Amino acid sequence: MDIRTLKPQRRSTTPIYLQLYLRFRDAIADGRLSAGDRVPAVRSLASELNLARGTVESAYQILISEGYLVARGPAGTVVSPQLDGRHGLDATRMPASTPRPAGVAKAAPRPFQLGLPALDAFPRKTWVRLAGRRLRGMGDADMDYQAPGGYLPLRRAIAAYLGVSRGIACAPEQVFVTTGYLDSLNLIRHTVLSAGDKGWFEDPGYPYARRFLEQAGMRLVYMPVDDEGLRVQAGRRASTNVRFAVVTPTHQSPLGVALSLPRRLALLEWARENRSWIVEDDYDSEFRYHGRPLPPLKSLDRYGSVLYAGTFSKVLYPGLRLAYLVVPDDCVPKFEATASLLRMDSPALQQATVADFMEQGHFSRHLKKMRALYGERRGYLVAALKQALGDALQIPDRAGGLHVLGYWKGEQSDRAAAQAAHAQGLAIHALSTWKMKGQADQGLLLGFANLGSAEAARGAVRRLLQAMKSV
Repeated sequence: MDIRTLKPQRRSTTPIYLQLYLRFRDAIADGRLSAGDRVPAVRSLASELNLARGTVESAYQILISEGYLVARGPAGTVVSPQLDGRHGLDATRMPASTPRPAGVAKAAPRPFQLGLPALDAFPRKTWVRLAGRRLRGMGDADMDYQAPGGYLPLRRAIAAYLGVSRGIACAPEQVFVTTGYLDSLNLIRHTVLSAGDKGWFEDPGYPYARRFLEQAGMRLVYMPVDDEGLRVQAGRRASTNVRFAVVTPTHQSPLGVALSLPRRLALLEWARENRSWIVEDDYDSEFRYHGRPLPPLKSLDRYGSVLYAGTFSKVLYPGLRLAYLVVPDDCVPKFEATASLLRMDSPALQQATVADFMEQGHFSRHLKKMRALYGERRGYLVAALKQALGDALQIPDRAGGLHVLGYWKGEQSDRAAAQAAHAQGLAIHALSTWKMKGQADQGLLLGFANLGSAEAARGAVRRLLQAMKSV
């Protein structure tokens, strides 16, 4: 690869480190950098491009965290061997978690951004009051390392919440507080899995979890999903010696379908017969707009096969960096031993604030309010899309979640449409980039949580329409 193609534009409004990230990512996507290729050392590239070393380091950190590059110490940094140009690299996607140099302000959420709750509706005054009280009362214990599983009052609050709202009977000791879903996966892989283990993964499915597991050395078997969710019987026929399955049964990511009851029971029976693990990612089950939330797999588990992962990113805010994992009772000692080595501690004051928020009833009131709000905002977006795009976007009726999926029938590919939207500052995902095997459906994924009014939704959709017409 010619290093001159990496040279950033000094007058661009895009930060230099982010330009560098995008150039590397595009080079990988279009084949100019291949799996296993070594990239220049930070010091060397900074000197060649006349950049500060910290600028290059920031770009490399993003690329490594997202699985594009692998740091190998003295052997240098290389393009991930897991990437071969066919792994669904989304050239329209900006980094999900972008480290910024000091003094660079974080941009406001972009229209249609996925995985982001309604920040304008968060009860900040209540939160600040609870956090302030905890901060003023900070003692020595709050400054020490936390127990391996997290702050005990928070674990109690989570166990109580799951028992009432999700039908999961668990003791606080079975709840492990982590810093996010990928952190929960990391705890699982270090405790009950080994490199080289084979596992089912939904196709299409959540790209970050897929990349994480591949980087961890897992051999993923991509399992098709239809209107009833994961096709369990197809998996039985297609693969043997499978050690785990990663599923989103309540609201499949990204299709939004629910795993039917017969398939839930079939999946649990498969896990029992094969002594395999089911990793249940229950990422936004609280937000269901028709009827009550569906029961999780964990509530049906009678054999201790399900590892249940939840998160506060969607129900509170992602910057909190708090999630949790519920494990079978007989596995608690093993998970405690792993957690004590990994030291996944979140700040004690944040954990204590969440515990107070839950124990004092604010959490349940917040969820009730947000269900109604998201139902309205989803309606705003669906109406605006139908008015502007008509038959070009077919929107299936889904009961919950924080995004709308529209099957794209336009003249452009969904990737071209998403790329055009991205160039105009719209954070749309192309459905086909989430697919790994077989024919990919064409579709657009659009978040709606931060579209605060019908006019805001219409304005964002007008921008989308203008972007696609400009291609």
